[in-house]
Amino acid sequence: MTITQDSVAEPQPPYDVFARACPSRTTLEHVMGRWGGLTLSALHEGPFRFNELRRRVDGVSEKMLSQTLQALERDGLVHREAQPTNPPRVDYELTPLGRAVAERLLAVVHFVESRMDEVLVARERYDETRGAR
Repeated sequence: MTITQDSVAEPQPPYDVFARACPSRTTLEHVMGRWGGLTLSALHEGPFRFNELRRRVDGVSEKMLSQTLQALERDGLVHREAQPTNPPRVDYELTPLGRAVAERLLAVVHFVESRMDEVLVARERYDETRGAR
């Protein structure tokens, strides 16, 4: 709700991810992007230190994981906790919002994994009819 000068509440228009300027679009990109989705899915298993998470999300660079974690933290999906030790220890875990998002994302992940035989057959059929790439 937006409060005007007269202190009358005006209804907030609903968010629309299809609208160019909608902030939900950026969050959707963070969640559904390659590294964001994998990072959220991994963190659903429990808290990780940075390097543990990097090993779990095979193939992600240190720089990309760092950027992904910052974006997810900014969106309120990941909590970063730095321990004042030497060397410093930093743990990452899902917030309640992040856990809710990860659970929905994992449903898609598990569905895709369970149907990969069909996907591979479809790819092969496509490649045969269109010429292998």
